[in-house]
Amino acid sequence: MAAMPVNHPVGSSFTLSSSPNQRALSTALGNPAAPFLMVNEQDDDSFRFGILELLGIGVEMGDVSDLEDQVEELEDILDGTYYVGAEDDANEILDQIGDTAYVKTSVNMQVPFMPVIYKTKNSGAFMLDSSFSLIGKASLLAGEVTESGGELETDASFYAQAVSDLAVGLGYSQALWQNSHGMLVGGVKASFHQLSQGRALVELEDESSESEDALEDAFDETASSSGVGLDLGAIWVSHYYQAGVTFANINEPEFDGMDITGNTASDSYGISEEGVYIMEMQTTIDAALTTPGKQVTLGLSYDVNSVKDAVGDEYQWAAASLSYYGDSHFLPGLRLGLRQNMAGSELSYASAGLTLLKRLNLDLAVALDTVEDEDGEETPRSFFFSLGYSTAF
Repeated sequence: MAAMPVNHPVGSSFTLSSSPNQRALSTALGNPAAPFLMVNEQDDDSFRFGILELLGIGVEMGDVSDLEDQVEELEDILDGTYYVGAEDDANEILDQIGDTAYVKTSVNMQVPFMPVIYKTKNSGAFMLDSSFSLIGKASLLAGEVTESGGELETDASFYAQAVSDLAVGLGYSQALWQNSHGMLVGGVKASFHQLSQGRALVELEDESSESEDALEDAFDETASSSGVGLDLGAIWVSHYYQAGVTFANINEPEFDGMDITGNTASDSYGISEEGVYIMEMQTTIDAALTTPGKQVTLGLSYDVNSVKDAVGDEYQWAAASLSYYGDSHFLPGLRLGLRQNMAGSELSYASAGLTLLKRLNLDLAVALDTVEDEDGEETPRSFFFSLGYSTAF
């Protein structure tokens, strides 16, 4: 799950950072060593599982204000009668748009009752997980407008991408060594991914195709391939603190996608004709300070390197969170978080979450960067929302 195409943590993990938290089952999906910590041995429990964990929806847009009006104005210039200064007007719009005109949507959810964690009495913990995720991105690739024979020409194009992933993961974790100060836990996880990838590229001057058609083609015409990603992790757990490290996709599985052939715009924008996607290896370090019963936790995590998701966007998260989970069914659990993508969009998010009856989890994250619409009203560039219901610790 650390290698889903959406490349952002799911559920409460978006608020809590990648540091494993025994009170939040979603944090078992990151570090492969985390499942060992998720079952309460003091209550003689052997199982812990999700019920509907998780449903997540995210939307992100580029740093372009009033984009819809700008695109309409550009199309009017290109489709209209040529006039003196039309070339300069069109290029001015494209300069404002740059390479940041895009809208990206992601949806992910767990198969019901997943993940399932079974902890044996004498050795380790097994985890079975299954999920589905979908990501779609529509981009306007700004080119340059030139005049030829009294007509305007441009290679500006509309680019649509869609990727779905059905993933099934199997992990194992156990205590490797312990003393009076703490315990070292290690884990390994193998995740099978069935990826379907679609792409379409349409030049704005191509009167035979509309931008809406490109988006439909990206979802309808796809290429599927499968692969397995291997993750390793370790956590040192003490009474008041813990520290961990995760190595995701150490084997860097490769997936074949949709080819784009016979399109000159793909050469102009460096878009490969072959849609190959590699799940790159990523190292994440995490740490947490906690009270003995894990009711209050300050969590931190940092991705050591950036990786690209299946639509080419870079992610390298740095996150911090503060959470409270009481033992009462009537007092809600509360969490606050900050995270920033250190690569790619470089967006920063403020997030908050609420746990009701120790099981129902609601989380919302909003980007601190905004864009301005035609009425002058500011809107956050991105938001994420998730809902989950799982067994309690």
